[in-house]
Amino acid sequence: MNGAQLLLDCLAQEGVEVVFGYPGGAVLPLYDALFDAPLRHVLVRHEQAAVHAADGYARASGQVGVCLATSGPGATNLVTGLATAYMDSIPLVAVTGQVARPLVGTDAFQETDVLGVTRAVTKHNRFVDGPEAVADAVREAFTIARSGRPGPVLIDVPKDVLLAKVTEHQSGRPRLRVVPPADHEIVAEAARMISTASRPLVLAGGGLISGGAWPALRALIAQTGIPVASTLMGLGAIAGDHPRHLGLVGMHGTYAANRATANADVVIGLGLRFDDRVTGPRQRFAPRARIIHLEIDPAEVGKCVRADLAVVGDLADTLPRLMGALTGGGLIWDDSRYRDWWTDIRAWQKSQGWGITTPMALGGDGVHPLRPQGVIQAVCQAAGPDALVATDVGQHQMWTALLNPVQEPRQWLTSGGLGTMGYGLPAALGAALARPDRPVWLITGDGSLQMNLQEMATAKNYGLAVRVVVVNNNSLGMIRQWQELFHQARYSAVDMGQLPDWEALAGAYGWYGRRVDTRQGLRDALQALNGQDGPALLDVRVSAQENVFPMVPAGRALDEMILGEPPTEEPAAQDTVWR
Repeated sequence: MNGAQLLLDCLAQEGVEVVFGYPGGAVLPLYDALFDAPLRHVLVRHEQAAVHAADGYARASGQVGVCLATSGPGATNLVTGLATAYMDSIPLVAVTGQVARPLVGTDAFQETDVLGVTRAVTKHNRFVDGPEAVADAVREAFTIARSGRPGPVLIDVPKDVLLAKVTEHQSGRPRLRVVPPADHEIVAEAARMISTASRPLVLAGGGLISGGAWPALRALIAQTGIPVASTLMGLGAIAGDHPRHLGLVGMHGTYAANRATANADVVIGLGLRFDDRVTGPRQRFAPRARIIHLEIDPAEVGKCVRADLAVVGDLADTLPRLMGALTGGGLIWDDSRYRDWWTDIRAWQKSQGWGITTPMALGGDGVHPLRPQGVIQAVCQAAGPDALVATDVGQHQMWTALLNPVQEPRQWLTSGGLGTMGYGLPAALGAALARPDRPVWLITGDGSLQMNLQEMATAKNYGLAVRVVVVNNNSLGMIRQWQELFHQARYSAVDMGQLPDWEALAGAYGWYGRRVDTRQGLRDALQALNGQDGPALLDVRVSAQENVFPMVPAGRALDEMILGEPPTEEPAAQDTVWR
């Protein structure tokens, strides 16, 4: 076989079934080999969509996502998606073609130093310098992408390597350093710190999901009664409507989650980075608490906030050991243990006036425009508890994080660390291919969807029945919110105008499309969307004056939130203008 055939054979040996890509000159030998390969190739309409789709496939399935691109512009179009996966610790392998080895370094047509370009946004990258190295490069890439803290890996393969006959090749899986188990005494010390706390709080991060440790979290919470709040990436590690779940924490976190963090005496961080959107000013984060950080990546411990105790190891191993130390020490864990702490928490929940199960005001009664919070809650109810829900980035993302009661891991797909507009649609397509047994919904904004709307053709061509709801306020909503609150309402470059006509555009791509602006129209349309066999889009016209609250302004501590009006009441009469 030649190098291209060997590479595809190695992908199949790694369990790959679906690859996302876009052909080009330097990668043509690989596409020629794909003609006879057992892999399913999904032809996207832009390379950025290929990597986002592979990302969505990985998040929904727990497997390594794979994408292909040619050299030069094809490879550079992957960068945003690689950075998205890198920030959120998503396992990907990207294979890029490269000009033939004799041309490397000559500024040949479509030559780019893709290793140099992607070094900062990949866990590892490698130039495959000969056909005998192809098998080793693929196996190394998958091992690195999966192991420890997951992440994206890129392998760059010259065209002549793909064409060359392979007479021998290196074999065997690379031997990488296994993450050692956390020290027994450190785990015991963590248990002692927790057992003496009167106001403990768990912060659940995305590492619980990627590390498969979420069952241990659920067992810990059920056994001890400790309250838990979630980061954006940690949603789904515990059911969103669980009575001990306080919801999202951070800049747009719930009132109860943020107040609990500010008043806890021990914060137990599980698989999170403690990034700025979670903590606010580092020096003012959890000022009354000792912090226990359980994390697989030692580089993250102490990077953003102090850690009074670092427990470095695989959460799937460490968390059950911690629970054993807590429950095996003769302590009694019952509802009375944290009665005062839960009394405070329930008071915070009640004072804010709403929670994840509270009916949101919908508007759209012929006098008031539809309110986006109520729209998103209605969409999540229509999607049902089994649905995978993807978002793009902006106000709709935060409202969905606050209002969608995610029940299981891998039901929630969003760009957290990088905040990538245009992520949602291709990620939803990847999720639909990974989980054909589940409905897939995308809640997006009119700004975000336009960044990769060409993938509507991909959805139609492959019969992917995604349901897309455009929360359409004809503006860049989160930018508008910041300009209103912090720039004296000087609205600059946020008005998206009246284009496109989403209903007509859906028809042009062969989708079912519908536009609504009333509550009854919304209810009828959601029922119609659920009845569609193919892809469907709903353009929901909503008020442009709504802001996402609570909100912690930049530079403020978590308990210094702007609360706004609870979105449970219909808007005042002056808020009838839809822009």
